[in-house]
Amino acid sequence: MKRIRHAVPGRLLALQTLLAVERQNCFADDAFAKSATHANLSHEDQALAFELVYGVLRHRASLDWQLNAVASRPVHRLPKVVAAILRLGAYQMRYLDRIPVSAAVNESVKLAKGVKGRDWSGVVNGILRNLNRTEVEWPDMDLDPVNGLSVTYSCPNWLTQRWLDRWGLEEAEAMCRHTLTIPPLTLRTNTLHCSREQLEARLGEEGYTVSRTAVSPQGLILEKCGSLQALPVLQEGWCYVEDEAAQLVSLLLDVKPGQRVLDACAAPGGKCSHLAALMQNQGEIVATDPEPRRLKRLESNLQTLGITCVQTAEISEEISFASPAFHDTWGRTGFDRILVDAPCSGLGVLRRHPEAKWQKTASQLDRHAERQSGILEQVAPYLRPGGVLVYSACSTEPEETTQVVSRFCQDHPEFCHESSAGWLPPHAHSLTNPDGDFLTSGFHYNMDGFFAARLRRT
Repeated sequence: MKRIRHAVPGRLLALQTLLAVERQNCFADDAFAKSATHANLSHEDQALAFELVYGVLRHRASLDWQLNAVASRPVHRLPKVVAAILRLGAYQMRYLDRIPVSAAVNESVKLAKGVKGRDWSGVVNGILRNLNRTEVEWPDMDLDPVNGLSVTYSCPNWLTQRWLDRWGLEEAEAMCRHTLTIPPLTLRTNTLHCSREQLEARLGEEGYTVSRTAVSPQGLILEKCGSLQALPVLQEGWCYVEDEAAQLVSLLLDVKPGQRVLDACAAPGGKCSHLAALMQNQGEIVATDPEPRRLKRLESNLQTLGITCVQTAEISEEISFASPAFHDTWGRTGFDRILVDAPCSGLGVLRRHPEAKWQKTASQLDRHAERQSGILEQVAPYLRPGGVLVYSACSTEPEETTQVVSRFCQDHPEFCHESSAGWLPPHAHSLTNPDGDFLTSGFHYNMDGFFAARLRRT
């Protein structure tokens, strides 16, 4: 797309980000950071752009339903840039009370005037003004619950159908509704530097409003704080941004100072740094990841947190866990603990990554499961007798969670499937399934959706 003139900077940044997400199938936060780096915008413009990007991604199906009701052709049949402009305008009109309808329409028209090849400003103006005059009728939930949930809560039909089949209407509706919520900003205290009480006191002295997490013993929830880059406690390594559910996963390993630990999918370092803190920075953690860029980010995070007990290693097609190179360099003596925080669909964190609603498909679940099982098969031989392996995923779908663990245990009778309850804080005992696995369905205690199973090699 050519440079668009006369556009309000925040809306232009939002448009560029949405197009990058759709064309490159990338994370919205990565696309936004890349676009914002070159934009040189004020804090207010960046905040507006961020709100627009995530608002459109969260509500995309609902926006399209409303636009389709007043347009002569479906939104998905329009050029991507025009569809994105219409969604931006409709989101401002329907969900942002602080922006006048006239401003939303006029600025969308300005964006449309800069599209190369054709002047779409008249089309955009007409559709948005029709939308303003029309009370759109929503689908009937009783007649068609799949379409009703999908449109009302902006979830893809395939996922809504899965949740209805698995949970029933009430639970499925709660799951869909949860994807529209804005997640809390949760901090995990870096106990190598301070206690939660000290972190809480310092944030209060610096003018921030915080509350303690309901379950995690090291978590604090931070109210609106502006740019994270300007938050002193983060820059000085007093804490790490991590959802409360993710904070609980590391506790299941029950690590001790002096142990040898493998974090098999470690970047960007949330659970790895938590394990290091629980080990009092004593012992050895081997942290691996297949992407050099992510490993560098992990190393930077560890340096900020003052962690020195971690060694990083890149895993690739040439150097896999099963290769002699990894065995001879890292695995020969084995590990006391292994964490496999497996790459997955991310369907448990849709409120943080709403772009995934429109990027994921049901067919991907089986491919993820195959990869997850492969990682377990490769790392399991490195666990010492009596050692503990924790398998986790930010997903609530059985293909990536319970079924992976069940197959692994059937193929490896030397591993005992243990209940996680004994290593979780008391308030988290309700967050376990009948097998004792840690499982948050997405909205308990306002946590992300996570799964974790504890396996001991006997």
